[in-house]
Amino acid sequence: MAEVTLKAKMREVSTKGTLNQQRKNGKVPGVFYIKGNVGIPILVEENDINPLVFTSESHLIQLKIDGHKEEMHEAILKEIQFDPVTDKVVHFDLRGITRGEVLELEIPLMLRGTAQGVKDGGILQQVLHKLHIECLPRHIPEHLEFDVTNLKFGQTITVADLSFEDIKILNPEKSVVLSIVAPKILEEEHVEEEVESDEPAEPEVIKKGKAEEETNE
Repeated sequence: MAEVTLKAKMREVSTKGTLNQQRKNGKVPGVFYIKGNVGIPILVEENDINPLVFTSESHLIQLKIDGHKEEMHEAILKEIQFDPVTDKVVHFDLRGITRGEVLELEIPLMLRGTAQGVKDGGILQQVLHKLHIECLPRHIPEHLEFDVTNLKFGQTITVADLSFEDIKILNPEKSVVLSIVAPKILEEEHVEEEVESDEPAEPEVIKKGKAEEETNE
């Protein structure tokens, strides 16, 4: 896993209005916590946190908090909240790492190669783009790779078919990861979805992670 340095400043728990003003000034509030300890409210530059969020890779973060007694903390990005309109990061949680501790996290699944079934006219339909895994900090990968070259038309891969060294996959074994399907099947599924959807869809609220524990004005 690639290591990156992230600089942060300690912040006081403040009003919603103050937090919104900080966001307008290019800052993003967050919380750094280590299991069993009280979280530390922090503030980082938007331009520094964005590359860690909008990427297909995972990172081991070397966190430097100005004004905190320890010079550097190892952490991973655990939870993220997005603005439902602009998709900007509005809040995040960093999980501190203790050496030797087994971690649970989600890692992107990247597909390698061109499936034989695709060459024969099928379409590769990827259902899972991230895997929920468990491993030691030193074994955290930037991403997980699966070679699809030998997959044939009509073949389906489930979590039970995957195996990675030093990593335990926590997703249910029967969960479908990907399939090589006929174009006609995808068209029929699309038509069925349109027929079943008689009512207008509600707008989706994009929200990940815990709600901010900040006080209102």
